[in-house]
Amino acid sequence: MLNSFLARIALIVACFALPARPPADLTAANSRKVAPDFALNDSKGIPIKLSSFKGRVVLLDFWGTYREVCTVEVPWYVEFQGKYKERGLSVVGVSVGDDWASVNSFVEAKRVNYPIVIGNWGLAKQFGVDNGLPVTLLIDRYGKIADLNLGMVNKKTFEQEIQFLLKENAPKRFSK
Repeated sequence: MLNSFLARIALIVACFALPARPPADLTAANSRKVAPDFALNDSKGIPIKLSSFKGRVVLLDFWGTYREVCTVEVPWYVEFQGKYKERGLSVVGVSVGDDWASVNSFVEAKRVNYPIVIGNWGLAKQFGVDNGLPVTLLIDRYGKIADLNLGMVNKKTFEQEIQFLLKENAPKRFSK
């Protein structure tokens, strides 16, 4: 009886000792491609350069105020930015097909807490975006694309992917 109990405890401990498996949608670390770099100004004229986020996990969202499905995801990304910023997540929004008046009005109404830039379809195509929005990418700490999601994300699954990437190769200052 005691041996059976100890065997169960050992099995439970062994399960927790196994390395976490990446979520199915994430590209294996050794197969990821480097994300194209860009430098665009936000609404205040501050340059936002993708490569400046190296060392952080980046959620890069190509979206438009004119696409309802895009606007559904933005509050989730605001939540993720607040929840995971201190652990090494940076959210960056790239509005495609909008002007600053539309974007600023939306950002203010939704209290967006991350940088937004205005891009174009040429930039979007460099990231695999053909002509549909939203498209959301997760970029690992080395600047490589770990996931490219066409259409609306599944919030729970996407958050699990973020959590996995935050643990993957996390510098000590971001480990918790």
